[in-house]
Amino acid sequence: MEFYRPKNEVLKKYIEGYYFIASSEEPTSLHYWTFPNNFFIVSVNANADIQVEENKIVVKESEHENLVANYVSRYTNPIEVNCEGAINEITIYFKPLGIHHFMANADELILQKSALCFNPFPDFKETMAAVLKQKDRMLQRDMLEQYWLSKLRTVELSLLEKVIIDIEADLRIDGIAKKHNFSRQYLNKLFTQGVGKSPTEYRKIHRFRNAIAKRKETDSLTELSYESLFYDQSHLIKDFKQLAKVSPNAFFKKVDTNKGYIWLFI
Repeated sequence: MEFYRPKNEVLKKYIEGYYFIASSEEPTSLHYWTFPNNFFIVSVNANADIQVEENKIVVKESEHENLVANYVSRYTNPIEVNCEGAINEITIYFKPLGIHHFMANADELILQKSALCFNPFPDFKETMAAVLKQKDRMLQRDMLEQYWLSKLRTVELSLLEKVIIDIEADLRIDGIAKKHNFSRQYLNKLFTQGVGKSPTEYRKIHRFRNAIAKRKETDSLTELSYESLFYDQSHLIKDFKQLAKVSPNAFFKKVDTNKGYIWLFI
């Protein structure tokens, strides 16, 4: 699966990227793990049956023509994904706060954490079906990006954007609350409503992802720990075992960190 960054400069502000699974390009059986991140993830499948279990998603070719769209706004454990049969899928990764720039009621979806009935606009399913039927990948990308550009709306989120910058800079949560004249409790409530997780949880996942991105720069776990804003190597190991269910050494042996996005194929 190739992970595409948006071609459009405006969309780059709100969408991290997207990928396609097409039955003509992929094997009939695809089995992989995907790891926690801070994105709002939307998947659209044509002619599919989807089963969602705890930390597992199974996508099977349906006997009936349909279009199924689901989303995930929060997960803290690896998710096992099984694709069986002829699969035709688009998955889009919206940046933290990104989905708010397209949907007025995004906060309601975020608080649900996930659902199998994502249908945000009257023309959503019709347009996504047309995108999935397009065989030319460049035209397919253009159609997808033009659609989301047509839904772009103006929304003021500068406060939460500043809080995210502070969290990613590893400022203490109490200090961030004080900086913005909030109580810690109010900051947690505001952030959870906007992003779908607490500031502490967001930071843990950000550190984890940051360490994966920086792995190509060093083989030393000690150096990687400090470069990724962990307190020490034991802190790095603890968080990897929580978020990836394996040690950092085991993770990096199995996962190709040079890819545009990180999956573990089985």
